[in-house]
Amino acid sequence: MRLLIVGTLDGQLGAASQIAIERGAQVTHAPDADSALAILRTRGADLLMVEISLDIPILISKLRTEHFSIPVVACGIGTDPKTAAAAIRGGAKEYVPLPPDAELIAAVLQAVAEDDQSFIYRDAVMKNVAALAEQVAPSEASILITGESGTGKEVMARFVHQKSRRANKPFVAVNCAAIPENLLESELFGHEKGAFTGAVARRIGKFEEADGGTLLLDEISEMDVRLQAKLLRAIQERQIDRVGGSKPVHVNIRIVATSNRNLQEEVKDGKFREDLFFRLNVVNLRVPPLRERPADIKALAEHFAKKYAEVNHVDERPISDDAMRVLTAHNWPGNVRELENTMHRSVLLATGEEISAAAVLLPDASGNLSVTGTGESSGSISSPTPAANNGTEGYEASAENAGNLVGKTVAEVERDLIIDTLKHCLGNRTHAANILGISIRTLRNKLNQYHADGVSVPQPGDNTRAPV
Repeated sequence: MRLLIVGTLDGQLGAASQIAIERGAQVTHAPDADSALAILRTRGADLLMVEISLDIPILISKLRTEHFSIPVVACGIGTDPKTAAAAIRGGAKEYVPLPPDAELIAAVLQAVAEDDQSFIYRDAVMKNVAALAEQVAPSEASILITGESGTGKEVMARFVHQKSRRANKPFVAVNCAAIPENLLESELFGHEKGAFTGAVARRIGKFEEADGGTLLLDEISEMDVRLQAKLLRAIQERQIDRVGGSKPVHVNIRIVATSNRNLQEEVKDGKFREDLFFRLNVVNLRVPPLRERPADIKALAEHFAKKYAEVNHVDERPISDDAMRVLTAHNWPGNVRELENTMHRSVLLATGEEISAAAVLLPDASGNLSVTGTGESSGSISSPTPAANNGTEGYEASAENAGNLVGKTVAEVERDLIIDTLKHCLGNRTHAANILGISIRTLRNKLNQYHADGVSVPQPGDNTRAPV
């Protein structure tokens, strides 16, 4: 764990630093945001603990501009709820009151180390994959991890790193699909000051940041063919050239790559270099889709139910047998990512002593959320029709299982869920869409419709209902 502490707070952050060091973290200090950015450009970090008076929103904006994907924890003296809420709205993942508590600091470090990437599996199919991963992890061989989107390829990569001889060294991930093509070379190999417009200072790339450890090239199939040639040389020669640099830089890393495409087909189509494919595919780990590992559905659903009960400060509820049948019958095109979003919704909707099938909402083919019934494993509650309007507004689920949802239309249930989720996210549309498992476009369209119908929704940074 590489921890960068920003600010002083009359020595209280120094005390937090000492606690972190005792917990095994490598700690660096920066007096202000600009100094922190300079350190990140040359060393990198896994977590920032920032004094709350240093304008966290501006710092996070600068991090995003330079494509630093690093969690930020705000720190401040006292426990003023308004101050904590402002830090969270500004983009911080958590607020830690000072003077520091040793157990709290340890919990924060552990949470970031886990990175919400718990490797949970119970199914025999997945056990075989995990066994192979553990067998090859101590080697220096490059590994290609394949599988559908959302299956947990990055989680598998982290597992390989944790079981390798490099476990106490950095694990650095770069999403090749998320970075514009003209910036990806600089992101990987770094650049010198003045190498291009906007290069205001020297910055090391992901190869140098991962030196001694593991570099994950996530969704490598999205990389342009021209850059693939430079990547191949870097892997073969174990040296890189910074953009605008005059001499090569030697690196010692282990490469793990992921792809949700068939790279052999990409090679045939001329979209991926064959020599790079063979260099990466020394060992192939295929992460099976969730529908092929039914035992994992139950284990993951229980994990996410517990996780989001804690996150939302609600009572932890067991998953009913009817709800579990609905979950195991679903095809899960979005795999683990879709299951996580579904369980988050279910935790928010659940009433009574269990998470019932009525609380399990699954997106249909159009991206709309459907309330599941219990009569059949994949049944759903349809919108009311004249023939079905018998006082329950079209519900096909029984009152026993639907609980207090009886009497509402599916549209009303969906609207309330969306509004409540948006309130939980303090009006943040992107965060709410991720939780709901729908696109940001779908969410905005629905909010516009609610506005046209006279319904109010939370504005960004607010937790009350106000016009869109």
